Amino acid sequence: MNKTTLVKKAVFPVAGLGTRFLPATKASPKEMLAVVDKPLIQYAVEEAYAAGIREMIFVTGRTKRSIEDHFDTAVELEAELAAGGKTELMALVHSITPDDMVCIYVRQARALGLGHAVLCAERLVRNEPFAVLLADDLMLGEPPIMQQMTDLYAERQCSILAIQEVPENQTHRYGIIKGETLADDLINVSGLIEKPHPRAAPSNLGIAGRYVLTPAIFDLIRSQPRGAGGEIQLTDAISALLAQEQVLAYRYHGQRYDCGSKLGLLQASVVLAEKHPEIGADFSAWLNNRPA
Repeated sequence: MNKTTLVKKAVFPVAGLGTRFLPATKASPKEMLAVVDKPLIQYAVEEAYAAGIREMIFVTGRTKRSIEDHFDTAVELEAELAAGGKTELMALVHSITPDDMVCIYVRQARALGLGHAVLCAERLVRNEPFAVLLADDLMLGEPPIMQQMTDLYAERQCSILAIQEVPENQTHRYGIIKGETLADDLINVSGLIEKPHPRAAPSNLGIAGRYVLTPAIFDLIRSQPRGAGGEIQLTDAISALLAQEQVLAYRYHGQRYDCGSKLGLLQASVVLAEKHPEIGADFSAWLNNRPA
């Protein structure tokens, strides 16, 4: 565990319907879509755990029971593995939920946006800084992206947004920031716009799916009217937070795959398949010599 972490809780908004992956997501959450041999949500949880976070808060919806089951004890499966002497598989199953990790679930009764989903976790977060991880964004880095951010929070102790450069014609898909450069990878945020038209975008720096936020954000979310898409936007609340506290934008060191899209999911699958300790070499060989 990263002993210096001041961020001990992570919020995972997982109540979305995943309509871009129908029919695959008709009965199964998009967060349970597999990249090689792990579901998207597990990658996000492992990233938070690597940052020293031990309390995982899932904001779920009606069709998300399989997420709870994934991180729960599978009594029948473990009994079957034990009876068959499959100790390696038993260890693999146990590693999904380490003994020092706590999983808590809260329902988002209505799909009112990312800001509302974060607000649903308020009573569990209480008066502490916390992380928000969007499982749609599979992010790879060394050290892991969230660890980079919690280490930065330990230095700066203010809200931090992960950002990346986005194509100018795609600003309408992101929260876009403006601000003053403090260092090569750090910007003091002075404004945010949720999903602006390219002509209205103040920059080409878009917020990726990782945040470290102070608890002051909750009152501001609560006071926000519905914004873009008729939803309560987290970006709007962060914009209001600028009047009270410093907010930093951090150019993370690593790679993001938008697994909320079919293309991003396939890209992540190829990249991680090539790195996989069991099949990586064989998959790379097949990929390089596959028939046309």
